[in-house]
Amino acid sequence: MQRPLLNKKLLLSAAYQDRDDLRVPPARVFDLPEKVVQFGTGGFLRAFADDFIDRANRRGLFNGRVVMVQSTGSRRAETLTQQDGLYTLWVRGLEEDRPAEHFAVSAAVSRAISAKEAWPDVLACARNPDLELVLSNTTEVGIVLDEEDARDAHPPRSFPGKLTAFLYERARHFDWAPDKGLIILPCELLEDNGVALKRIVRALAERWQLGTRFVDWIESANVFCNTLVDRIVPGTPEPEGLAACWNALGYEDRLLTAAEGYRLWAIEGEADLRRRLAFPEANPGVLITDDITPYRERKIRLLNGGHTLTVPMGFLLGNRTVLDNMEHPLAGPFITALLREEIGPSLDVDPATAPPYIDEVLARWRNPFLDHHLIDITLQSTMKMRHRVIPSILKHYAKRQAAPRRIGFGFAGYLLFMRGVEEKDGRIYGRRGDTPYPINDDQAPFFLDAWKSVDPGSDPSVAAFVERIGGREAFWGVDLARLPGFCATVAQDLGQMLRRGVEAALRER
Repeated sequence: MQRPLLNKKLLLSAAYQDRDDLRVPPARVFDLPEKVVQFGTGGFLRAFADDFIDRANRRGLFNGRVVMVQSTGSRRAETLTQQDGLYTLWVRGLEEDRPAEHFAVSAAVSRAISAKEAWPDVLACARNPDLELVLSNTTEVGIVLDEEDARDAHPPRSFPGKLTAFLYERARHFDWAPDKGLIILPCELLEDNGVALKRIVRALAERWQLGTRFVDWIESANVFCNTLVDRIVPGTPEPEGLAACWNALGYEDRLLTAAEGYRLWAIEGEADLRRRLAFPEANPGVLITDDITPYRERKIRLLNGGHTLTVPMGFLLGNRTVLDNMEHPLAGPFITALLREEIGPSLDVDPATAPPYIDEVLARWRNPFLDHHLIDITLQSTMKMRHRVIPSILKHYAKRQAAPRRIGFGFAGYLLFMRGVEEKDGRIYGRRGDTPYPINDDQAPFFLDAWKSVDPGSDPSVAAFVERIGGREAFWGVDLARLPGFCATVAQDLGQMLRRGVEAALRER
C-alpha cells in the first residue's frame, strides 16, 4: 500500500492534529527562528538533544529550531529535506513494570545541510544573529586534533576544524561582539569533552594564524560545557518493524527513531546557564551542575563500559541484541557479575550510589521493546575501550592489586571480534561461523595485519599477540603489559576462545 511521506502539510492536516495515538507539534513551532546549529544528523541526537528542544518548544520555553549539519557520507540531510525536517520518535519501555509506548513527531529541526556539498550555507548560519547554541555528536573519534586539517578547505576535514571555521566566520561578521558568542554543548562520550574541544579549537586558531583577537573572543565570548548524555537509542527499526510503524501511523518516515523513555543530560556550568539555555525548564532529565564527574563515572564506566566489554563477546556467542545478551544463560549472569563485582566497586563515587544505578542499567538493558543491535554498538570499539574501560582496569588494580578476571575476559572477546579475515570494497570483515561481519573501527587495518602472525593453537603465539596489543600505549594511554597478570589473564581466555569457542570459554569461567 502506498503511503504519503511525512511532511509539514500532512502533519498539519486535521486528520493528524486530532489523533490521540500520535503527539504532534503545534503549528506555531514551524515559525520559530533557528537558534541551534548541530554537527551530526544521527539517531542519537534526534532522540536526545533535539527531543529536549522539541519538548521545550511545545511549551513555549526555548522557542528555537535546529539546523543540522551532516558531515558523513549518508543521505540523511537529503531525507530530512524531503520530510521538512520532521521525524517520528518511537519511545518504548516499561513504566511501573508494564509495557508503555508512544509516537511523537518532532519539529525541532528546521532543515539539514551537507557540509561537503554546501559549506557556504553552513557558514551562512554563523552569521545568523539569533543563533545561541552549537551541539555535536561525532563519537569520541571526532574530538581530536587533525594535524593535516586546513583552514582553506571547504569544509575542513575534522569536526573541530569545521567548528573553528564556523566560529571565526561569526566573530568576523559581528566584529568580535562579546554578546554574539555561543554556548557549545558537545555530546561525545569523552571525559571533559567541552574542555577538550575548546583546547583543539584554540590550537587550530593558532596554527591557522587567525589572530589573537579571535583567540580572545573564543575565550571571553563562548562557553564550552562539559556534558554527559544518557539515553539508549537503537535508532531506525529493521524493515519489518519499520513497515509496521508506518502502517500504524499512516505515513512513511524514513528517519523514524526508536528510543527508551529514560534520558539524562548532565551539563557542567554556572547557575545562570539554566536560564540561558531555557530548555531545561521543560525537561526534568536535564541537570545543570558545577561538577558532572560522579554522573559521568557511573554512566561511562558501567553502562557504556559494560557494553564495550560484553557486546563483542555476546555477538560472537551468536546473540543479535542487547536483550539477547541479557537473556543468554551464560552471558546474562556474567554481565551482572561484571558490573556488580568488578566495575562498580572500582568507581570513585559515593559507594551507596553505585548499586542502585547498576540495578537501573540492568533493567534498561532488559527492556523488551528495544531492538538494540550488538553489531551497531561495536562501532569504534578500540577508542571506546580506551575511554570507557581502561579507567576501570586501572582503578581495579589500585584497589585490589590484581588482574580483573571478568574485565580481562571481555577484553579477550574484543580482541577476537577484531580478528579481521578479509578486506572488501574498502571495509574489513571478521567472521562469525560462516557469516562475515563488518569491523567498523579505525584500527581495523592494524588488527587485520596483527592477527596474521598469530597461531591460534599456540599458547606462546597468543600470549605474544596479547602482549603486543597491551603494550600499545597509543591505543590505551597506558602500557597494559606492565600491569601484573593482566595480559596473561587475557591470553588465557583468548586461547580458550580460539580453541574451544566463546561459549565453552565462558562456561568455564
